[in-house]
Amino acid sequence: MPIRTNGALRRLQAMLIGLGLLTTIAAAVAHEGHDHGAPPPAAVTTNNPRVTAQSDAYELVGILRGDRLGIYLDRFTSNEPVTDARIAVTVGGSEEVQAEAADDDGTYTVTSAKFAGEGPLELIFAVTAPSGDDLLIGTLHLPGKPVATAPAPARGTPLQVLQSTPTVKLGGIEVSTPYMIAGVALALGFLLGLAARRRRKLVPMAGLALVALVVSTAYAFAHEGHDHGADAAKAALPAGDTPRRLPDGTVFVPKPSQRLLNVRTTVTKPEEAQKAVRLIGRVIADPNRSGLVQSINGGRIIAPEKGLPRLGQTVRKGDVLALVEQAVPQADRTTLSERVGEIEQEIAVAETRLKRVRQLSDRGVAPPSQVTDAEIELEGLRRRREIVRQTRIEPEVLRAPIDGTIAAARVVPGQVVASQDVIFQIVDPQGLWVEALVYGEIDPAKITGASATAVDGTSLKLTFQGFSKALQQQATVVQFAVESPPGNLSVGSPVTVFAQNGASVRDIIMPRDAVVRGANGEAVVWRHTDPERFEARPVRTEPFDATRLVVRAGVAEGERIVIRGSELINQIR
Repeated sequence: MPIRTNGALRRLQAMLIGLGLLTTIAAAVAHEGHDHGAPPPAAVTTNNPRVTAQSDAYELVGILRGDRLGIYLDRFTSNEPVTDARIAVTVGGSEEVQAEAADDDGTYTVTSAKFAGEGPLELIFAVTAPSGDDLLIGTLHLPGKPVATAPAPARGTPLQVLQSTPTVKLGGIEVSTPYMIAGVALALGFLLGLAARRRRKLVPMAGLALVALVVSTAYAFAHEGHDHGADAAKAALPAGDTPRRLPDGTVFVPKPSQRLLNVRTTVTKPEEAQKAVRLIGRVIADPNRSGLVQSINGGRIIAPEKGLPRLGQTVRKGDVLALVEQAVPQADRTTLSERVGEIEQEIAVAETRLKRVRQLSDRGVAPPSQVTDAEIELEGLRRRREIVRQTRIEPEVLRAPIDGTIAAARVVPGQVVASQDVIFQIVDPQGLWVEALVYGEIDPAKITGASATAVDGTSLKLTFQGFSKALQQQATVVQFAVESPPGNLSVGSPVTVFAQNGASVRDIIMPRDAVVRGANGEAVVWRHTDPERFEARPVRTEPFDATRLVVRAGVAEGERIVIRGSELINQIR
């Protein structure tokens, strides 16, 4: 007699679908209370509770360490510490405590027994300072007291594990989730056994259902106790009061670190100023305050009694710098020797004549005037002999033409120099100019002001002197005088000149130190968003002068931008 299996097969499929749903519900119950959605943005975690408050005048951060609250008071606009303020703190609306100045850097401390509590604590700070009085209000969230937690269940026998698992209420009766799943598994096994006896074709399907049941049961047990591999792999934010970069790209810099880094800010606002054009230049000496020392005829260098001057030595006008022994040709030497011999012969004749005239004068035969004429003639011959001798042996004396500093010295004792060789260069350190080349960027006649930046970043204030009417290397030469040049500025140093041509611009102008290079190479500034948080903002800039830039895009009016310490903040990781 044929066996009708269609009805049994349909009933078995319905039981398997129901079992799948029941298993899914069991897994959800085992993981009840956990929603794996998108994680919210991570907040800054620190070891010490904090209170922040700010107004248009001041910015305050309080850091609790034990029972002592450290207060950091800064100016809101510049982030400069307020060192001359008096702060009265109202704790919890009833207790008023006067803060004590802990240091001269704008740090104050206050102590209260209420800091030992837990939960939110309202604080009111009454600031009295010469720059203005203000009232700041903030909330200090005190941490809760540690609570003893139940020990985690030990991994024992399977029966102990089943007894420690969560329960589910069915019809008012609490049933352990593993027990419920095990009972369903037994019932399914019984039904599949009956079906297998009647139809062996159902055995593969029964095996597949059992595998699905085991996987679902394992998933439920794996979620019991919340032992997740994915959750364990999530990296938590490092807690502490150290500067660090947060996952959203912002940088957390505690107030104590801001004091060490000397961070300063400014509130942006549009300004109107003259546009500048960048030029390439170099430092030259003022023509009226510099000089060169050269030999007229050349010869061999001889050091004076005090030695040759060294580089950087200060000299006065007329100081002897070196001696040059002139090179006399052999023909000239012969001529000089012959001339000396003739003069000595004339001297001998003059001495004999003087002796005879004196004898005649003593006898009264010759007048005394003849004696005087003979003496004068003899003295003149002796001077001529000395001049000829000096011409042959006396070296040339090289003296300093101006007061200044030895900028270049290119000789040593015994060196032979020619007449066109520069032996010393003397420069007045306070008389330096800058020479720049203009290739048609601007009209040199319309330059109204200029500044420059040296290689080491030193800014120079320039005064326009004039420009050439003849082109050099297809460019017009423009010269500026350096006002109060720094001591490390040298002749020949390259500089970048920013010349103002009279065209006005109206935009946000910021110091060059405010703009730094980000990790991807783009120009960024750091915006002070919160008392202890900074955000990088990409910007587009144009040169303005030696110390400032024009921000064309990326910064809006009224934002607080770091103008000092931005390079240090940019390096925090």
